[in-house]
Amino acid sequence: MDASLPGIDAVFLDLDGTIYLGGELIDGVEAFLERCKTQGVQRYFLSNNSSKSVSQYLTKLHGLGLEATEDDVLLSTHDLLAWLQRNNITKTWLVGTEGMRSMVEAIGVSTQSADPEYVVLGYDTELTYEKIAQASIHMHAGVPLVASHPDMVCPSPDGGLPDVGAYLAMFKATTGVDPDHITGKPNAGMILHKIEALGLEPERCAMVGDRLYTDMAMATRAGVVGVLVLSGEATREDVAALPEGAEQRPSIVVTSVAELLR
Repeated sequence: MDASLPGIDAVFLDLDGTIYLGGELIDGVEAFLERCKTQGVQRYFLSNNSSKSVSQYLTKLHGLGLEATEDDVLLSTHDLLAWLQRNNITKTWLVGTEGMRSMVEAIGVSTQSADPEYVVLGYDTELTYEKIAQASIHMHAGVPLVASHPDMVCPSPDGGLPDVGAYLAMFKATTGVDPDHITGKPNAGMILHKIEALGLEPERCAMVGDRLYTDMAMATRAGVVGVLVLSGEATREDVAALPEGAEQRPSIVVTSVAELLR
């Protein structure tokens, strides 16, 4: 397999660090998406970033001039909602944005319960001390924790910003509590349910992203081609430092999506 991605029917594209950085498209994205269209390769946008709802992501993508529909966007929040429903959880204390709150409450789960079954942690870019203090109080009282994804940093043009993994480290230091479960990438279900719904074979799909421990690990677990772009977090040195047989090892390394499908 090489950067022309021969035999690939669908690509799943990470957003932060792969399609854009902050509010700017990464060079070559528009031409790459046009090649997807002309070559008949389906494309979907996939993100662990749980700070926005699907509608907010669509607003951002459309504002950047990219075509996308609700069905094109897959978030770690979707994986989290499915987990809450499978476990019949209806009462939570949410450390998350209003966009995330709207998605959680839309499935009938309360997010500010005085007696929560779980503390739910997302990428909260609207974080307040009240939220984290009350979450800590609940965890000290024995309420377990579930997180939307494990990413340590969110890429930005000015460097990595604290993400859920950093918040988890804070809660661990404060309460001694580790999460019962972490949804989103690198869980294979984040991508496999969509591949199955599309009637595709995993080996004919590719995951394109900038992180080794989420994007590439998920690609390995799901049996899809892992394409690492160097436009976000990971570097060639990070790849070289991986031990032999590591699940984080990509199938292909490119500078950015500008090199793909050529």
